[in-house]
Amino acid sequence: MPDRRNLFFYHKPDTDKEESISSLYEIAERYGFNIIKDYRKANIIVSIGGDGTFLQAARKTGFRQDCLYAGISTTGNLNVYCDFHIGDQSKMIDAITNVEVEVRRYPTIEVTVDDQMKFLCLNEFSVRSGIIKTFVMDVFIDDLHFETFRGDGMIVATPTGSTAYNKSVNGAVVDPMLPCVQVSELASVNNNHYRTLGSSFILSGNRKLSLKVVQDGNDYPIMGMDNEALSIQHVEKIDIRLSEQIIKTVKLKDNSFWEKVKRTFL
Repeated sequence: MPDRRNLFFYHKPDTDKEESISSLYEIAERYGFNIIKDYRKANIIVSIGGDGTFLQAARKTGFRQDCLYAGISTTGNLNVYCDFHIGDQSKMIDAITNVEVEVRRYPTIEVTVDDQMKFLCLNEFSVRSGIIKTFVMDVFIDDLHFETFRGDGMIVATPTGSTAYNKSVNGAVVDPMLPCVQVSELASVNNNHYRTLGSSFILSGNRKLSLKVVQDGNDYPIMGMDNEALSIQHVEKIDIRLSEQIIKTVKLKDNSFWEKVKRTFL
C-alpha cells in the first residue's frame, strides 16, 4: 500500500486491550504509516473491536469511498468484516507490506425518509412498530403497489448484511457480487384482510422499494440503520435503493465471503 500512508484507528476505550492496541500503533509507525487523529485526512481506516465496531467506524467516518477500511477483531473469532485478529500481527504485517493489495467492495443501501433525510447502511435497514401493536405499511416496488403489510416490521439488507439480522428471520444468504437488496418480514399477519408474500424476496439494484406507513395511530416506528437507532417523530414514507457508494476493504488470500460464511456458521 505505498500510496496509502495516513492511517486512522477507530476503537472504543478498552483498558483490557490497551497494551495490544498500543502495539498496533507501534507496528504502523514502524512500517512508515502516519497515525492520523482526523479521519478526514486518512486514506486507511482501521476499526478495532468486532463487526459492530466496523459498522460504527464506517458510519462515523462517512462511508468514505476514497479510503480503504480494515477490521481487527479483539474477540476470540474473526468476523464478517474483521479480516485480522489482534493477536496475529504477522498477518497484518504481510498485508501492509504487500504492494499489490486486492480490494473487496461491499455495497451499501441508501434510505430516504419522507423525501428529506438520507442515510446509508452497510448491513441493513430495519423498521419496526414502536409500540406493542402491529402496524401497517403499503409496499411499492418502483411504482407498483406490491402488497399491504401488517406485522411487526421489515428488514432490508445488503448482500453482506444478509448474514446478520436478515438471516435470523430465515432470510437467504446472498453473494455480495450480486448488486441487490433483500426484503424480509417480521411476524407478518396473513388473513382475509391482509395478505403478504410471506417470504423474503430479492430486488435488483436498479429497483426502488417504497414503504408507506398507514397513518392509523401507530406511525412512530423504530428504525434501525445497521446497529444504530434512528429517532424521528413522524414517518409517512421510506424509500430504499441500492446506493452507488461502496466500502472498500483489504481482500486477503483464502478469505472470500463464502469462506467467512463457512467459518462463522458451519
